[in-house]
Amino acid sequence: MLSRRVLPLCAAAVVATAAVTTAFAATPRDHAAQAWNVLPPGQAGGVAFTRNSTDQIALYEGLTRLRDNVTQTDLRRFFKPATLGLARGDRALRRERPRRGVTITRDRWGVPHVKGVTATDVAFGAGWATAADRQLIMELLRGPGRIAALDVPGIDAFALALSGRTFRPSAQTEVVLARQFDLLRAQGERGRQAIRIVDAYVAGINAQYRRAGLPLAPWTRTDVVAVSGLIGAVFGSGGGDEVRRSQFLDLLQRKLGPEQGRRVWEDLRQRDDREANVAVPTQSGYGAQPSTEVGNVVVDAPVTPTPPAPATTRLPMSNALLVGARRSATGKPLFVAGPQVGHYYPGILLELDLEGGGYRARGAAFPGISFAVLLGRGIDYAWSATSAGSDIVDEYVETLCGDNETSYVHRGECRAMTTFEAGTIVGRPGEPDRPVTYRETVHGPVTGYATVERRRVAVSTKRSTRGRELASLGFFLDLSQNRVRSAKGFLRAASRMELAFNWLYADSKDIAQFTSGRLPVRPSSVDTGLPTKGTGEYEWQGFAPATAHAQAINPATGFILNWNNRPARGFPPADDEWTWGAVQRVDLLWPGIQRRPKHTLATVVGAMNGAAIQDLRLVRVWPVVREVLARGTGTARATAAVARVDEWSAAGASRLDADLDGKVDAVGAAILDAAWTRLANAVLAPVLDGEARTELVRLVPNDPALSPNGSSAYSGWWSYVQKDLRALLGRAVTSPYRTRFCGAGQLAACAASLWIAIDQAVAELETTQGGDPAAWRADATAERIRFSPGILTRTMRGSNKPTFQQAITFATHR
Repeated sequence: MLSRRVLPLCAAAVVATAAVTTAFAATPRDHAAQAWNVLPPGQAGGVAFTRNSTDQIALYEGLTRLRDNVTQTDLRRFFKPATLGLARGDRALRRERPRRGVTITRDRWGVPHVKGVTATDVAFGAGWATAADRQLIMELLRGPGRIAALDVPGIDAFALALSGRTFRPSAQTEVVLARQFDLLRAQGERGRQAIRIVDAYVAGINAQYRRAGLPLAPWTRTDVVAVSGLIGAVFGSGGGDEVRRSQFLDLLQRKLGPEQGRRVWEDLRQRDDREANVAVPTQSGYGAQPSTEVGNVVVDAPVTPTPPAPATTRLPMSNALLVGARRSATGKPLFVAGPQVGHYYPGILLELDLEGGGYRARGAAFPGISFAVLLGRGIDYAWSATSAGSDIVDEYVETLCGDNETSYVHRGECRAMTTFEAGTIVGRPGEPDRPVTYRETVHGPVTGYATVERRRVAVSTKRSTRGRELASLGFFLDLSQNRVRSAKGFLRAASRMELAFNWLYADSKDIAQFTSGRLPVRPSSVDTGLPTKGTGEYEWQGFAPATAHAQAINPATGFILNWNNRPARGFPPADDEWTWGAVQRVDLLWPGIQRRPKHTLATVVGAMNGAAIQDLRLVRVWPVVREVLARGTGTARATAAVARVDEWSAAGASRLDADLDGKVDAVGAAILDAAWTRLANAVLAPVLDGEARTELVRLVPNDPALSPNGSSAYSGWWSYVQKDLRALLGRAVTSPYRTRFCGAGQLAACAASLWIAIDQAVAELETTQGGDPAAWRADATAERIRFSPGILTRTMRGSNKPTFQQAITFATHR
């Protein structure tokens, strides 16, 4: 049992105790009618497993097997209460007081309910609880996070963190990271209060480390900056791939000629496909088409294609289903949303309930920046986010001064590149340490060298949020401290967030979305899909005002569906975003919402849950493939295989392994898995040869239908196949491609090529699984969710849904 502080019996102590009691008693009203959440595997994250390490797996997995048949009873069975404070009927299993004015109560799920007299007390308690629950992953993130914050070229900071390698920063690195606190000081008293909160949070972490006797270096302010940088780089950024995209353009133009090559490149880019489902039907005021491209260059395709240098992985994840009041059976908005950040043990998220000093919020946060709830709920509203991938990173082509690779031309002058010594990656036993040093231009880090019209150039990267991650802290504090009082207030608060996210909101009256980001305003002579000339004439011209961002309150559709798709009409994709086409995974959410005129919280959860185990290719692409196949004739075995896929489609397209035999239940899944790449290649092959298709798959990978990390079906060639085949069939097509791919525009030839692809898939299955089609199965074990990096060996049924899932509706409002 934890010891309690014994207060001396004196007048001062009596006054102090009364103040604490008053602060804790004045708990604001909880306006939620229902509030549920789940965060597997569990709250605890130590090497020694406890009940709370894995007790939320059964909830998460139990919901998966229900498909879209979710009832109110199921919400109580497969979620835990997300009330402010302990849920009714719950009891405190453990209580500790790490310092005077701070109490941390653990419920039966291990969730820490942190109460403090002041905001800094709450932050201290949050740091203490986070260090207790997530010390392992905090230590993994703090060093490599600096790699991400600096935009160090050639190193994937997230992969480095998960590898367990240590990064020892230089003094130069620490000075650069510490400058971010100047941004907070410039915000006045609110910024200074944010600094005090960060300092108290760090103090709480270090106090827990001391209590646990951990021989670890104390946390500092710059560790908070590092983790902020890593989260921003992985989930809150977009763009910065112009060179590879332009090299692909060069390859196409060399193979197809300048005009046709450019047409094909534009088709595959899908810059403004008006068939794509958008989150809100408003028109964005950002990102007009360029009038010319004199500010761009096309980089020569390499003679021998090479994989790109490692960079910090960006993960476009998370979904949200918000149903407005007029589509709700209760007349109150319904909020089902959560981040898809992958699955880890210890979890990369943890749950906190914070109260006191203005705080009143519960939800998830990233370890290392958990002094506020990042995704969760307040007194009378809930919020979440999806990665927007907005174009906040550009690549510049720097003209070198003669043969000197360390000097470049900017505004008519030759400038020397600077050198940044970031620190050292500590070698594993038997390996040397690796110094981390890179060059910089006025735009940012030099990521490499290439050629333009066979002349050598340097390439540098500029990110609008580099060195500014902490500038957005106020947004999270506003939400956690209930300074937001309405949907309009939420949009105002979100407009101050500089990282690229779609922010979703609901209260008892309204639903809303705002797409945040420090969006550069580029010259009209620059195409955002190509590298920019770095000579100085084509620099950014400021940043887009809040009014230009994608946003809406209570859209005319009556709902908001966001699964990392285009946030609004006309909002431009980043240069590295070629998947906003006619087919996207968000399409799986629409039928579940549209089929009912009125919804309950359970039916919205059902719409999310049903989509999580469906195969997007089967739902959105196979019907068109089937129509084209009907215009030709296949072998008997191929025809039988097609019938099996049709049966799977008619049964709902589920990839569920209901009986847990390690195999996807539907026979058709094995057939489509074996056929898909062949079908996609057959469609594009008349225009794109093998080399071009190989390069395209580097830019637009074909994601699996379900993935062990819990997020899948984001990137793929689905739109290319579906839209081209619809046009070939004479269907009405909005934003049609200017190129006819399959069969070179001949329907009979196209059908024949698709039948060949099916037949080849059947031949493969006969070789690998035998001659009885009824026995063919896709491997469900490979799709089961695994917790990286492998400390926890338990797995969950494969599904494509948020890591942290909220389901909330509010009855009243302040």
